[in-house]
Amino acid sequence: MRPARRAGEKAFPYSIIRAGKRKRPGRQGKFFLPDEGKMAECKEAPVRMRPGSAEVDMKILVTGVKGQLGHDVVKELEGRGIEAIGVDIEEMDITDAASVEKVIKETAPDAVIHCAAYTAVDAAEENEELCRKVNADGPRYIANVCKELDIRMLQVSTDYVFSGEGERFWEPEDEGDPRSVYGRTKYEGELEVREILEKYFIVRIAWVFGVNGKNFVKTMLNLAKTHDTIRVVNDQFGSPTYTFDLARLLADMILTEKYGVYHATNEGTCSWYEFACSIFREAGVSVNVVPVTTEEYGAKAKRPANSRMNNDKLTENGFRKLPAWQDALARYVAVLKEQDEA
Repeated sequence: MRPARRAGEKAFPYSIIRAGKRKRPGRQGKFFLPDEGKMAECKEAPVRMRPGSAEVDMKILVTGVKGQLGHDVVKELEGRGIEAIGVDIEEMDITDAASVEKVIKETAPDAVIHCAAYTAVDAAEENEELCRKVNADGPRYIANVCKELDIRMLQVSTDYVFSGEGERFWEPEDEGDPRSVYGRTKYEGELEVREILEKYFIVRIAWVFGVNGKNFVKTMLNLAKTHDTIRVVNDQFGSPTYTFDLARLLADMILTEKYGVYHATNEGTCSWYEFACSIFREAGVSVNVVPVTTEEYGAKAKRPANSRMNNDKLTENGFRKLPAWQDALARYVAVLKEQDEA
């Protein structure tokens, strides 16, 4: 999902990335496996075969390529030798049914991974019409074309579709009960896809951070450069999720026919305050972090206090859960340090 927009920015400005079938080295690194309680060496991203094919032979359209997740999904597909076409608003305005139909039919993909979204949660409260066009109408337009072409669609959704009440982990089969304009429009988008298609994946994610774009990690590190004390909410709980890890899962998923609704976050939960403390500790930054309540912090849109989501359906369908969020954060901060030193 895309980070919140700055004032004056377009809803989702775009460029196009075409990733051909050239091979790239697999991604390497150590990953913590929560279910096994140990580190594992990942030497190369697995290459999944298209059902009924002896080699990878797919073309996948990815929306929201300038966002954190869309950017990493295109890179992941490219690394597997899969042709990926990344689009944003200049190439395909998802609020325009004619634009969606034209681009998808001309591209003729085998599948669509829909990452584009209106994610400015507070701004959505005053821009409900635009938010609904992007988050509900857009998925409907895409799903209609996918149905006509008989191709699969993966719709990225959010923890905001739930009420955020209680402490139990939300299940993929739980009914939505959103409490914000953003959450309502994203849930409407889910329902559109489920009504129109049989070949669909809906993947709910939360607390996303990645290399491309703005996110909570970057915000905290930037604030620490100019502030001695930072106030962070301590009564909202969820799972930080690294787009690098998430992109690998989505690439695995789109090559299968294991359709349905899934939850996908890095393993483990924390509060935003605990997450902020971990960010500064990992980055070696000294700053005073003060825990505050949601009410004390103040925000226009209601945030879910409970964003804990159960990811067990992944393993039940043969997919590997994402690594622990602490491990993901360590790898991400290391990447940021490498970029700063370059």
